[in-house]
Amino acid sequence: MAADAISRRDEDEVCPVCKSSRYLNPDMRFLINPECYHKMCESCVDRIFSSGPSNCPVAGCRKTLRKNKFRKQTFEDINVEREVDIRRRVMHILNRREEEFDSKRAYDDFLEQREEIIANLVSRIDVQKTEAQLQEYATENMASIRANETLEKEEATSFHQRISLEQEEARQRRQAARDEYESERREHQAEREDFLTRLAAGSSTDAAAIAREGHKVHLKKSSARRSEEDRIRQKQAALRSDTKRTTLSSVAEGGSGLVKGLRKIKTPEPEKPYDPFMGYLPEKRDYYSLQDYYPSQYLDPVRKNAEILAGGYDLREYYERTLLEAFAGLSCFVGEEIEKRDAARVSIPVATEAAAIAATLGSASEGPV
Repeated sequence: MAADAISRRDEDEVCPVCKSSRYLNPDMRFLINPECYHKMCESCVDRIFSSGPSNCPVAGCRKTLRKNKFRKQTFEDINVEREVDIRRRVMHILNRREEEFDSKRAYDDFLEQREEIIANLVSRIDVQKTEAQLQEYATENMASIRANETLEKEEATSFHQRISLEQEEARQRRQAARDEYESERREHQAEREDFLTRLAAGSSTDAAAIAREGHKVHLKKSSARRSEEDRIRQKQAALRSDTKRTTLSSVAEGGSGLVKGLRKIKTPEPEKPYDPFMGYLPEKRDYYSLQDYYPSQYLDPVRKNAEILAGGYDLREYYERTLLEAFAGLSCFVGEEIEKRDAARVSIPVATEAAAIAATLGSASEGPV
C-alpha cells in the first residue's frame, strides 16, 4: 500500500504533456482546469493556451479549455477538488433560504433535493438531465438568485463588522483596565504620601480626622470612576445598536417545478391615481342626464339671438340648473326627517324643554314698545 501511494505521488509530480518532473525542477507549478481536472505544468499551459481556447492535450480528453480557467489545485485529492467545485456551483444556483418556504419540512425536502443533485453530478448520474434542470431553474429564477446572493454578502459583511466591533471592544476594555489599574496605583501612592505628610506636620489628635477625610476622598473618586465606566458602557451599547441592522429576504416564486413548497407571493395592488374629489365627479348626475338641446318655443329664439350669446350666456347652464332644482328632492325623505326630529325632541330633558318653552313664551310676550 505504501509503495502504491509513493508511486502515485511520483506520477502526480510529472507533467502528462511535457513529461517534466518536479524532482528535476523543484519550482515547477501544476495547474488544473475545472472542465476536465487534468493536471499540467504552468509552462505547458502558457505554450498551448496563450493563443486562445484549445483541446485538452491529455490523451482521450476532448474538452475545450481556456487559459483563464486554469488555477492551482487546493486539495491533494482531485476528486475532492471536483466535488467542492460542483457543490459550490450548485449551492450558488439553489440558494433558497428557510424563510422562503411554507414549513420546515418543505425546507428539509429542498436541502435533500439539493444534495441529491450534487451527488448525481459528482457520481456522473443523469448529468445532462440534471444540468438542463439547473440551467432552466437559473434562467427562470435569476432575480431570486441574485437577491439571495446579495443578502448573503450583506450578512457576511455584517458578521465581519460585528466581529471587528467585539474585538475593538475587548481591546478597549483591556486598555481601560490597564489605565484604571495604573491610575489607582498612582492615586493610592499620592494619597499615602499626602497622609504621611499631614501626619508628620500635625498632632496625634488630628490622625483620626485626617484618616476620615482621606476615606471620604477615596469614596468620592470611586464613585466618579464608576460613573465613567457606566458612561463607557452606554457608549458601547449605542455603538452596537447603530451597527445592528435587520435584513429582509427578497423572495421570488420559482417558475420551474424544480423547487417545491415555496411560499406564495402576494402581488401588491397597483397604486391608484390621485383623485382630489375622492370619487366625486362634478358632471355626474344620478337621476338624469344633461342633453345639449331641449325643444322650447321660449328658448329657441334665445339660442339664435347673437346679442344674448355674445355676452357669454350658455343655455346648458340654464338646463343644468333647472334639472338640478327639479330632481333635488328625490333623495330627501321628509317622513324620515320628521321622525328623527321628533326623536331628538323626546331625548331633551324636561327641565331643558321647560326652559325652552318659557324662553319662547317670554319672547312672544314682549311686543313692540
